[in-house]
Amino acid sequence: MLNYQYVTPQQLAGFEKYKYSAVDTNPLSVYVMQHLWNWIVKIVPLWIAPNLLTFTGFLMILLNYFLLSYYDWNFTASAPGGIHAPNWVWGLSGFATFSAYALDSIDGKHARRTQSSSPLGELFDHGLDSWATSLFTLSLFSVFGLAAEREVTAYTLYSILCVILLTFLLSHWEKYNTGVLYLPWGYDISQITLTAVYLLSAVVGVEAWYRPLPFGYFFTDILIAMVIGCCAFLSLPQTLYNIYQARKNKTLERNSTYEGLLPLASPALLFALLTAWVKVSADDILTKHPRLFLWMVGVTFSNVTCRLIICQMTNTRSEVFHWLLLPLAAIVSAVSTGLLVQSELILLVGYTVLVTIAHVHYGLCVGKQLSKHLNIFIFSLEKRHQE
Repeated sequence: MLNYQYVTPQQLAGFEKYKYSAVDTNPLSVYVMQHLWNWIVKIVPLWIAPNLLTFTGFLMILLNYFLLSYYDWNFTASAPGGIHAPNWVWGLSGFATFSAYALDSIDGKHARRTQSSSPLGELFDHGLDSWATSLFTLSLFSVFGLAAEREVTAYTLYSILCVILLTFLLSHWEKYNTGVLYLPWGYDISQITLTAVYLLSAVVGVEAWYRPLPFGYFFTDILIAMVIGCCAFLSLPQTLYNIYQARKNKTLERNSTYEGLLPLASPALLFALLTAWVKVSADDILTKHPRLFLWMVGVTFSNVTCRLIICQMTNTRSEVFHWLLLPLAAIVSAVSTGLLVQSELILLVGYTVLVTIAHVHYGLCVGKQLSKHLNIFIFSLEKRHQE
């Protein structure tokens, strides 16, 4: 069951030659956070595997998401008149968010300390990050939830999630073309902001975020402006500039514009199909079941992106079409006819279960395959015995 070979022989050969290359120019990271991480990593015992730090951070994000889902399934509990989550929940969310941020920041440093850096470690880290990006976002939605008086609808949450996922995708598409991972500036800013919002919510209560600001604005408007600003004025221009510089210096990894744009085909089709489903849904599926729909969006995106991450790490050609888009296209086509209004929730549940199981299976199989090929254990510093 876990022996499926997702990674091709050509990609395995690419992993053997892989060398990590990243650039971090974010002033917050370079001048502030890196000094903190350099101090924290010294506390970690040398016998702990770096991937264990990565996975622990992801589990904290996941458990925090499920905790908030319990108190706020429909993103309405924090709104005026809603049954608010206890303040300790927000305090725990702040602790979990910052802890996961710290663990994600020191795992690479710890790998170098223990001389256990490997392509598997980077893939494990970035693969989990591709899923954690949606979990971070959906958890924050429980603070700035749905509220008619602020004109925040399920469509607003969906749009914000799509923009944030696009921002994550851009950095790996950039590396696919340039061979260098330029760490996005928005990451550190977002993690510090998330932590601060949760901790302030624990102290003053989520009601504080619903008080109107001057000129009739709300804190939600600031959040949306930050998200759009980070993508439109930081990530996208930086990505295009770095690709332009690589083209100018003749260091591009791809031989043609078509090859360079290829990784964007499946994500573009994915978001087009998801948006079409939202638009043609006669049952208004996003509004009635936002938690389920947005979870499905995040998991499907993560699986699509993980395949891109493998291609950029192994310098292999990106796939043109992801197979998970086939059942999605069939669902959208069926819903658009209006004949399956009564079954639309069943289709959503079925597809969500499918993509979640498929993604977990993909991760387990790829981890096992690379662990065996590279002769290492995922959660141990010991070497595997040669078979």
